[in-house]
Amino acid sequence: MIVIPVTMLSAQQQTQKENRNFRIPLIGEKAPSFTAEATTGTVNFPADFGRNWKVLFSHPQDFTPVCSSEILELANLQSEFDKLGVKLVVLSADPLGTHNDWKKALETLNYKGRTPVKIKFPLVDDQNLVVSKMYGMIHAPSNTTRDVRGVFIIDPDNTIQAIYFYPNKVGRSTDELIRTITALQLVAKDNVLTPGDWKAGNDVLIPYLPKAGDDKKVSTTNTGDIYNIAWFMTFKKLHN
Repeated sequence: MIVIPVTMLSAQQQTQKENRNFRIPLIGEKAPSFTAEATTGTVNFPADFGRNWKVLFSHPQDFTPVCSSEILELANLQSEFDKLGVKLVVLSADPLGTHNDWKKALETLNYKGRTPVKIKFPLVDDQNLVVSKMYGMIHAPSNTTRDVRGVFIIDPDNTIQAIYFYPNKVGRSTDELIRTITALQLVAKDNVLTPGDWKAGNDVLIPYLPKAGDDKKVSTTNTGDIYNIAWFMTFKKLHN
């Protein structure tokens, strides 16, 4: 009989635990690439989606009530995402066969009294958790797929621009997703900032970092579409 020393066993157990801590790619980093099977065929992400904005929206399991409601909301707003030039990719830690069954069932539902809609975006098979690990959604404390609830917003250069995670008991907001994408596209295009609770069409902030010796008096003169309420907050009006 081979006896494994306690110290060696502890080291091995610690290594196994550490191997389940997968790093989340951060804002400003390139989106990790993967190839996987999906309800629309083989997906090469992000290459297949070219110079579009992309959203990777992940789920821990098929046929769960919260995740089902989220996909129905995304499907309902597909035309809005199309207008923004955004490609949706939905990932779930279940096999492709289950994805197909889930998609078929969702497309028959009259959710919120709406007419059933077709789901045009891919549902990606991640039963082996390859993508979930790549995007840092599996970690030692939970040791399950329950935290595969990340959303990654990715720009045309395949750089991650925003990330958020929700617990599996709280549904994610598609309104907030669209608001964030709209804001990201605006700031990238016009070199402005969006204030708290900003909505499309609202005034924006002009980037400004105060420097030593700057005049900190509030200007009472407004010039065209530019106005300020403090020396450190200058706004610009948007015209729709």
